[in-house]
Amino acid sequence: MRVRPYVREHWPRIARSLLDGSDRPIPVRRVFIPTASGGTRPLGIPTALDRFLQQALLHALEPRFDREFSPHSYGVRPGKRAHQAVRAATAHIAAGYSVVVDIDRASFFDRVNHDVLMGRLAKRIGDRRILRLIRRSLDAGVMVEGLKVRRMEGTPQGGPLSPLLATVLLDGLDKELGRRGHRFVRYADDCNAYVRSRRAGERVMAGLRQFLSRRLTLQLNEAQRAVDHATRRGFLGVSFHGREHLKVRLDRESLRRVNAVIRQHTRRARSISMSERIRRLNEYLVGWLGYVALAETPSVFEELDQWLRRRLRACRWKEWTRGRTRDRMLRKLGLPRGTAVQGFSKKGPWPRRPDGARSTGPREGCTPRRRPAHLSLLRARWPLACVSGAVPRIKMPCAVSHPGCPSRYSSV
Repeated sequence: MRVRPYVREHWPRIARSLLDGSDRPIPVRRVFIPTASGGTRPLGIPTALDRFLQQALLHALEPRFDREFSPHSYGVRPGKRAHQAVRAATAHIAAGYSVVVDIDRASFFDRVNHDVLMGRLAKRIGDRRILRLIRRSLDAGVMVEGLKVRRMEGTPQGGPLSPLLATVLLDGLDKELGRRGHRFVRYADDCNAYVRSRRAGERVMAGLRQFLSRRLTLQLNEAQRAVDHATRRGFLGVSFHGREHLKVRLDRESLRRVNAVIRQHTRRARSISMSERIRRLNEYLVGWLGYVALAETPSVFEELDQWLRRRLRACRWKEWTRGRTRDRMLRKLGLPRGTAVQGFSKKGPWPRRPDGARSTGPREGCTPRRRPAHLSLLRARWPLACVSGAVPRIKMPCAVSHPGCPSRYSSV
């Protein structure tokens, strides 16, 4: 439904039900999304009206709560972002706190205790009507295949109010870490504490396990929690390497995920136009590049860009099904006739070299003098010049802004 016309028409009834306490939130719709580990994550999607009311609560409560939150909490807060969390972690490691205590909670959003959460909210909210509305939203339940299932714990992801409620609960962990004098960084439910030795890390892990179970009724994920050297653990899509000169690099898991997405969108069996293929790639890559913009690994970006271009050329090669078409299109792109005649070859887009090894790309040695426009547009979005400080060859606007970017342009 359209929320604005509905609210304008029925606002007297909605306001009256909110004031007299007769409002009853509708159970959320349960959906599942895939996770990076190969599993699924449950989401709870509220109705349009309930989302509207939760957003109104968020606008009223967030300014009051946010100024009391820890400055070391960076997730889902106004003026905070993942880049700040990565910079803070880099500063802790560079200062000598090279052992990380990875505090991973098991299914955090599904294990939030309603009573503990409401107790923390009641300390800061004096209006009983607001507390009653939040409690009823938590107790509304979920719809699973048309059946209402009662929920005794958890704050379902998917509603506007859910991140704030999670931060209110985890603020107790932030305050405890600060009281103990630990250096830590928390982004949403990802929390890392930094110490100088593994022995100190094990002691911190044991103390936090006891605090989470007794005070917040949360359990650690024993399979994911760890006490290890900071250079061996990823954080928010990046990892760290180096001793004297600490640098940020792409995490292997993050690189594996982006490779999987590129493979999905550049499958030659997918019958879609090249412009649509490029549009979908840009839609994902621009956001991903902005997220990992602090990575100081220009060679990785360059190799990924080259591999992406080769796969796009393979898609184009298959579109030119006939040898005559390939010969004509290659010459149109600027290749000499002696090279373009390789379009009549039937060895496929990834042929073997004379030594038996696979070539590095479609028709190795057949690179046109003039690049197709759609590939240049894709390359212009790659922030390699901004990351590495390289001087761009062709000036085109960079689609991603980076702090301290030496140039507003990226090479093509």
